[in-house]
Amino acid sequence: MADDRQLREFTCDPKFRKVLVTDGKTAVGQSLVKAFAKAQADLIWVGHAEPWKKFAGFEELQKIPQVTLLPLDVTDSKNVREVAAEIGGKVDILVNNAEHHRAFGIGNRPGVETARAEMDVNYFGLLRLAQELAPAMRSRGADGQSSAVGWVNLLSIYALANFPPHGTFSASKAAAYSLAQCLRAEMRPSGVRVVNVFPGPIDDEWNQLLPPPKLSPPALASAIVKALQEGVEDSYPGDVAQEWLARWRDNPKALERELSA
Repeated sequence: MADDRQLREFTCDPKFRKVLVTDGKTAVGQSLVKAFAKAQADLIWVGHAEPWKKFAGFEELQKIPQVTLLPLDVTDSKNVREVAAEIGGKVDILVNNAEHHRAFGIGNRPGVETARAEMDVNYFGLLRLAQELAPAMRSRGADGQSSAVGWVNLLSIYALANFPPHGTFSASKAAAYSLAQCLRAEMRPSGVRVVNVFPGPIDDEWNQLLPPPKLSPPALASAIVKALQEGVEDSYPGDVAQEWLARWRDNPKALERELSA
């Protein structure tokens, strides 16, 4: 049934499709690549900023037959434009997992440099990708078996209600969420589904001080592939995300006050 032509038109199953993962340097990015390879994606482009630096896991990614590594820095408009010119007309599924994440909020960190870096990657990075790659994907939204089908934004449950210990990061993800809603409205008429993913805290260096449960990168990658296969628009992986979502829907003001405490 997964290979049924009509069913494939209503979902974003990665099987036989060409996927762009914007950041392959992180544990999440590498887990995504492996999950898409397991889901039988035909080709996986893997972006990596600062291509002159080899990163942990580089050789392992190179061994995956479907993988093609390419320089991609979402903070560099010229580079994003070049990538769009090279592969934009071929991408079936784009997964924007590029992320800049630092702890603290307003009072515990002077200056705006860190917050600006978070916005440059998390918000403006999405905007650059949308400006350069979305037009080509929209033009291929009804291209039969080879159609462009999905755009995935890795957001955060902190986008719904600001988490003050990660306050400026939360703000950048809230901005990205609003932009993703605009992108969804523009992509919908072409048939390209925008999938927004709101994970709880991920088991990485920036969430070390948070108690469990935390979401492992492989579990997050599996949830993203599942969301594409099932054709959903919003996904909330992990126990924390599910709990926050329920409380935010029930009483967002109560959740805000609890988080501020």
